[in-house]
Amino acid sequence: MRPFSVLGLVLVAVVAWILGTDPWKVSVGQGVTDFNAQHVAMAPVNLDFPRDMENKLQSAEIKWQGQFFGPESLTFDAQGRGPYTGVSDGRILRYDGPELGWTTFAYTSSNRSEACEYKSPVGPNLPLEPVCGRPLGLRFHKETGELWIADAYMGLMKVGPEGGQAEVVLNEIDGVRMKFTNDLDFDEEGNLYFTDSSTRWHRNQFILSLLEGDATGRFIKYNPTTKKTTVLLDNFRFPNGVAVSKDGTFVVFMECRMARMWRYWLKGAKAGTHELMADLPGWPDNVRRNEAGDFWVAIHCLRVKSAEVLSGLPGWVRAAIIRLPIPVKYVYGLLAGRPKGMILRFAPSGELKEVLEDQEGKVVKMVSEVEEHDGKLYLGSVLLPQVAVYTLPRTTA
Repeated sequence: MRPFSVLGLVLVAVVAWILGTDPWKVSVGQGVTDFNAQHVAMAPVNLDFPRDMENKLQSAEIKWQGQFFGPESLTFDAQGRGPYTGVSDGRILRYDGPELGWTTFAYTSSNRSEACEYKSPVGPNLPLEPVCGRPLGLRFHKETGELWIADAYMGLMKVGPEGGQAEVVLNEIDGVRMKFTNDLDFDEEGNLYFTDSSTRWHRNQFILSLLEGDATGRFIKYNPTTKKTTVLLDNFRFPNGVAVSKDGTFVVFMECRMARMWRYWLKGAKAGTHELMADLPGWPDNVRRNEAGDFWVAIHCLRVKSAEVLSGLPGWVRAAIIRLPIPVKYVYGLLAGRPKGMILRFAPSGELKEVLEDQEGKVVKMVSEVEEHDGKLYLGSVLLPQVAVYTLPRTTA
């Protein structure tokens, strides 16, 4: 046998060994036996999408850096206190002013251990999230003052105005445990709408969901009075942000993996139907409505060529990629590209009204939510140890 043939066989054997054993225990597919990559046909990138060439988000102020990690969602209570936010160690924090700073308001896990306690420097807590909890979307119930929580692992939860241990409201549907509760909002009748991003993958496996093209996400209605749960829509790829319109006629939700914003009609001739509201220039996260009725959409990352290429690769190639000794941050980089900042404001009609960016990611990047409050935009990020605060010009309509 020729030397080159022998070398080729050795290389094949080494690659097969790596793919089969993950000897360095760094691949994103550790312990995964059921990875079913699907073809993802996305709409073409709109090269004419308006851009903010002034990079207005670079004027934002970075606040509370290093005091927590991953403030996904931000909200204020009826008294204007806050913001409140859920962070990577499973706590829900409240900002009590410059003297007291951030205080612990609530917990979602009833099985917290010392491993969950705050550590410095702060960082992601993916392996311990199922134990510590991971609060994502937050919403206050206007009548009761309760804070309702979408915890990725614990399900739908609520805690009273005084905080403390949150209680589980809903964590299964038809006897099957929910795996990835993401965001939520109430309509004027008190019905709750929320997303379950995947029935296959947990939040600490989100890279696998995105690589696979997993289409098991659901948009769900829950009636707190009757305790009835209704799956309104399914077969979506990583649905996340949810916001009910000001007039209560429809609710919008994001489909992250497909870079889309959907409208589901609650009232009128189209009630019970859904339609595409917008194709987006990047993968969205949460959506929040302001007092005027417009929707602020957080764009976690812009669409990049490497992600488009990965989406079109055969399933066996993507299955091999998750076995390679490539740390998760590098695989994430292939999907998300260089971190940048973008947020969008849409009218209820679906008209794009404003684009704010930091195209270089100097100040703002990887935005997970935009909460408008008292003339300022509070920008959360599930992957950063900070909140960015952008002051709106007085002329903004």
